[in-house]
Amino acid sequence: YPYHLIVRGNNRQQVFLDDADRRDYKAVLQVACGAEGLVVHAYVLMGNHVHLIATPQRTDALARVMQAVGRTYVRRFNRRHGRTGTLWEGRYRASIIQDDRYLLACQRYVELNPVRAGLVARPEDYRWSSHRHHLGLESDALVSPHSLYWALGNTPFDREIAYRALFEADSDVPDETLARTLTAGRPLADLGFLERIERLVGGRWVPRPVGR
Repeated sequence: YPYHLIVRGNNRQQVFLDDADRRDYKAVLQVACGAEGLVVHAYVLMGNHVHLIATPQRTDALARVMQAVGRTYVRRFNRRHGRTGTLWEGRYRASIIQDDRYLLACQRYVELNPVRAGLVARPEDYRWSSHRHHLGLESDALVSPHSLYWALGNTPFDREIAYRALFEADSDVPDETLARTLTAGRPLADLGFLERIERLVGGRWVPRPVGR
């Protein structure tokens, strides 16, 4: 299943000081994903945090990629900017996504980050996300579109038009819901999906009534 992941700068400090940093991070991430088996469907590089939507091809892929990227990028960042010490705020946060119900809503949330932050008026105006790839405006080697994206149309033009339409209408999943599940590390899923996870891996994922 895909995951929605966020990693922040320590104390919300900037993790990208210029475009060279962003290019370097993307290159390091792409190498790590290829080596460890993580498929990136969507991303955005903000000033002090990174969002990814990605599907691991093996159980430890997500953790191994983030560890490798964290070590390599911080070493290069520190050397380039003449600094020392940590850059990231502890462990990343990740939320499993019920893809058939929520994946495109998550991609919309991720790729609209620069608009919500007031950096651009339209998501396609921001260079450092997967949005331009999904609209066919440029090819991004980091991105492997999810099967739900391919199902939006039979031709590239049809898919791009349908994808753009997702951003011109209100989402049926509130931003607050997406942010809350990610912060809590809980699956973004309906009741049936949560019950299925409980049967497969154990634990308590289905909300229980408060009190006795």
